[in-house]
Amino acid sequence: MIDIGVTELEPLISITAACQLVGKSRAAFYRHRNPRPRAILPASARPAPPWTLTDTERAQLLAALNADRFADKAPAQIWAILLDEGTYLGSISTMYRLLRAEGPVRDRRAQAAHPPRVRPELLANGPDQIWSWDITKLKGPWRGSYFDLYVMLDIFSRKAMRWEVHTTENAFLAEAFIQSAFIDNGGVCPRAVHADRGTSMTSKPVAALLADLHITQSHSRPHVSNDNPYSEAQFKTLKYCPAFPARFGSLADARAFCDAFFHYYNSEHRHSGIGLYTPASVHDGTAATIRAHRQKVLDEAYATNPDRFHGRRPQAPALPTRVWINQPRPKIESEVAA
Repeated sequence: MIDIGVTELEPLISITAACQLVGKSRAAFYRHRNPRPRAILPASARPAPPWTLTDTERAQLLAALNADRFADKAPAQIWAILLDEGTYLGSISTMYRLLRAEGPVRDRRAQAAHPPRVRPELLANGPDQIWSWDITKLKGPWRGSYFDLYVMLDIFSRKAMRWEVHTTENAFLAEAFIQSAFIDNGGVCPRAVHADRGTSMTSKPVAALLADLHITQSHSRPHVSNDNPYSEAQFKTLKYCPAFPARFGSLADARAFCDAFFHYYNSEHRHSGIGLYTPASVHDGTAATIRAHRQKVLDEAYATNPDRFHGRRPQAPALPTRVWINQPRPKIESEVAA
């Protein structure tokens, strides 16, 4: 736009005055009007720097690097040995560049190849299908003392199926805890139990119990906390509770608090992840009746004052229908075609 202004003023005044009026450098105007052609030489046509190795020097250095006595030495070691012998054939970086060009640069030892960890993908469209469990620490009466809280959740209803507080964590307590959760549920077992990769979760007693009951054992990937989101979220709800103490005075105090908390959590806490219904109502199926009652109240409110809702009839929050641990990613078209 500035060049157009200068061009329009050029027949009337000098270019210098026109550039001053539009605020453009006269030199920039001339460069824009008469651009210099830039010749880009191909890489093959560019002159080699004067310090480039000659073909003879290159062959001499490559022969030294491939010598039998240097078969197990790194370029830095070779460079130092040759220098101690009074020979300089090139820098360490030059040795690496030459080896990369020739192809021998690689790790000579066989590396451990770890198979990729399987991403757990579990679907529940009703209660008692997928359970998730974990263990968290509760601070004890003095510094460095802890109690271990075991919690089993139904991921569809978010109901805490069982909880226990112990002074330690081990495989046998974990096995008894899981077995007690099944008994509390009237012997009804889920088809899969998910957990992270803690020592208790991956222990042989737990694996044997689930195998005997034909229950699939699922585990999070290492260092991926998002693979066990429901248990992690439940622990956050617990520890962000206003009544949660900084420390528990004793094991009995911890158990008494958890007894009150989990009764509240299951029967009174309106969970945002399940349409603000209580976990117990979703688990036992009474949430459908509660939703119908909520809708009736909302319909009456709408009939009384529809303008308050801007003409849009309010709807009670929907009940959950499907719950995932890691919903499958959509496949790329190329993968589907293959």
